[in-house]
Amino acid sequence: MLEETGEFVINLPTRELAYATDFCGVKSGREADKFGELHLTRQKASKVRPPLIGESPVNIECRVTDCIALGSHHMFLAEVAAVHVAEEYLDQSGAFHLEQAGPMVYSHGTYFGLGDALGTFGYSVRKKQKKKENIRKQ
Repeated sequence: MLEETGEFVINLPTRELAYATDFCGVKSGREADKFGELHLTRQKASKVRPPLIGESPVNIECRVTDCIALGSHHMFLAEVAAVHVAEEYLDQSGAFHLEQAGPMVYSHGTYFGLGDALGTFGYSVRKKQKKKENIRKQ
């Protein structure tokens, strides 16, 4: 779709969005209405066609400037068209405090939120196992 539209939005995930982040990463939009199934809020972007995720504290609207073929993958270079931040994380001087939103990261198959593992790649669609935890503890 990036090649077709040339536009995308980066939505920074939080601890609360860990499950949705994983689900969106492993489920095709052809198979599921991700916004509907995950109860995410679709918001209109200001500069690009793809929507923003309302629950994300930061949304970065981007336009593709170049696509480089790298064997089995492509690397897309883009310019930032607009940035949106949730006002509840702005202080009185206008400084943004992402740490208050509970940001998460993905590293080597595991989601981390401020040092805690939130899940591993594919856990949102994995069949439940009896007496086994799907989330790795530190």
